[in-house]
Amino acid sequence: MNDVATALGRLGELAIEVPSWAYGNSGTRFKVFGTPGTPRTVQEKLADAAKVHELTGLAPTVALHIPWDKVDDYAALKEYAAGLGVGLGTINSNTFQDDEYKFGSLTSSNEAVRRRAIEHHLDCIEIMHATGSKDLKIWLADGTNYPGQDDMRGRQDRLAESLQEIYAALGDEQRLVLEYKFFEPAFYHTDVPDWGTSYAQTLALGEKAFVCLDTGHHAPGTNIEFIVMQLLRLGKLGSFDFNSRFYADDDLIVGAADPFQLFRIMHEVIRGGGYGKDSGVALMLDQCHNLEEKIPGQIRSVLNVQEMTARALLVDTAALTEAQRAGDVLAANAVFNDAFYTDVRPVLAEWRESRGLPADPLAAFKASGYQKKINEDRVGGQQAGWGA
Repeated sequence: MNDVATALGRLGELAIEVPSWAYGNSGTRFKVFGTPGTPRTVQEKLADAAKVHELTGLAPTVALHIPWDKVDDYAALKEYAAGLGVGLGTINSNTFQDDEYKFGSLTSSNEAVRRRAIEHHLDCIEIMHATGSKDLKIWLADGTNYPGQDDMRGRQDRLAESLQEIYAALGDEQRLVLEYKFFEPAFYHTDVPDWGTSYAQTLALGEKAFVCLDTGHHAPGTNIEFIVMQLLRLGKLGSFDFNSRFYADDDLIVGAADPFQLFRIMHEVIRGGGYGKDSGVALMLDQCHNLEEKIPGQIRSVLNVQEMTARALLVDTAALTEAQRAGDVLAANAVFNDAFYTDVRPVLAEWRESRGLPADPLAAFKASGYQKKINEDRVGGQQAGWGA
């Protein structure tokens, strides 16, 4: 394996963006569960996110969702976040909750609906100017439920035209990242169902358009690290939405279902030049904490990414290359296994302490009294959640 000290020397490059909506109430399609202390405003979401960064040193930026996080003064919101020690990151658009988008948004055959969706994205770009955000992330619920319901090729053409207008409005330092999803809520076909469709659309747009890879948005058995490798190879991987799945888009804590998969993904990220602050690849969480407490859930998530990144940094790439060239299958696989099965938790605790962070962030959060305080302070008002 690589020297542990050398590997951990690169951990300082790790930055994970947390989503504002992870701190609100969430649940299943049957029930959304309320919990004490849930934020009622975007400012309270930012305060919770700042606590995660304070205890882990891993989450310096917070992604916003528009209109869920809509405010009158985004410059003031940026200043407020800075006062908490965090920045505002990706701006996520929303064209999946209004009645007008029942049959599609950017792909709709209704010109008025399509115009409304485009204007929403142009508004998001204006918000980016005020917040200093770099990325506009687009996920579309667009698709059909039945064969013959709509013209699939026509929808792709309309999507391309809509994206071109949005792309043209980007600033010089801004990017568009197009997410894809295998299925849901459209069940016959989804307009952006896979990385190939997202790649084709962003390639046509230009050098400021990239693919967003959500780790829960694939068919069972998909080799996600292969997609990571390919998009890095093509220079089109813009960002991740990290989560875990057992069945579909479960949005569980990253690394919970298959930590070995997360390790393999991070190996490809590091190998392909996607790791580090200047890599151009944003590592973001996209999770819904249905049963677990929100802040500890986010702490656990960023620690899982850190742990698997540390293990991936331990891969002895020289030994791996030698075994691969020699056709030694078992030796090559052993290099992976040796790194993955290394318990890096004790040295990560030491690494955190050396930087003035608590050795055990989850224990530190429990001891801080923060949850008790927000439970008492955040009484009344409307708790944030899906759609708020």
